[in-house]
Amino acid sequence: MPIDNVRVSKSGRDKLIRLKAKTGIQNWNTLCRWAFCMSLAEESIPPDANIKLDSPIEMTWRTFGGTYHEIYDALLRERCLRDGFELTDEVLELQFKLHLHRGIGYFFGDREITDISGLMSVVVG
Repeated sequence: MPIDNVRVSKSGRDKLIRLKAKTGIQNWNTLCRWAFCMSLAEESIPPDANIKLDSPIEMTWRTFGGTYHEIYDALLRERCLRDGFELTDEVLELQFKLHLHRGIGYFFGDREITDISGLMSVVVG
């Protein structure tokens, strides 16, 4: 896996802090996994953006993915292929960053997410 460490922007960190408070989910990696998958479920390619990874939130890829880190890697690779990207380390890192931050933005902007049940409704529904 080309991604050794997962980092989040300051804006992403601020949104995750609010999501943690609303949902009661205490682990960054859990919210980040769900955000990543939420973005992958979107049909469109995330827009290219200059996202500065300038917050203190950092975790290893294994912490991000947990027991299923290989599955998250495979999901990212499959999505990149489907979107017509080469599977270079740079592309995988960029697409992961874009999907992660788009997913965080989706969760943060969803008015239904006022608590854990609202998050679950968005994720499942």
